Amino acid sequence: MEHPHKEGETAAPAAAAATTAAAADPRGASSSSGVVVQVREKKGPLRAAIPYMPFPVAVICLFLNTFVPGLGTFVSAFTVLCGARTDLPDRHICCVFWLNIAAALIQILTAIVMVGWIMSIFWGMDMVILASYKEQGIPQQL
Repeated sequence: MEHPHKEGETAAPAAAAATTAAAADPRGASSSSGVVVQVREKKGPLRAAIPYMPFPVAVICLFLNTFVPGLGTFVSAFTVLCGARTDLPDRHICCVFWLNIAAALIQILTAIVMVGWIMSIFWGMDMVILASYKEQGIPQQL
């Protein structure tokens, strides 16, 4: 009858093997560290329609969304017509414009029960985050 190993006993040989592998590798990493895992956020159509605006415009939209739910999102819809890029490059500009208008209407209509107001603030924060990515030159696939 075999006795199960204690938790400390099974971890010791694994730690020794990792130390041996790290000593053999001149960079100090184990041989299995060459695996790269990339995680991408899957965005829905409304979220992907948020435009990459200049930073000051995004801050104004956040301010508007904070005090009048949906107003900043409504203003951001017009930046799409002015050439702001989105994460929906295969959709027509008018379609992206109407998606932003729909998001603004959802925020306005559900603001009565606080859901729209909270959504509006988060939407404005996303606008500022996307604007900072654009300003810093970080790729859009985040």
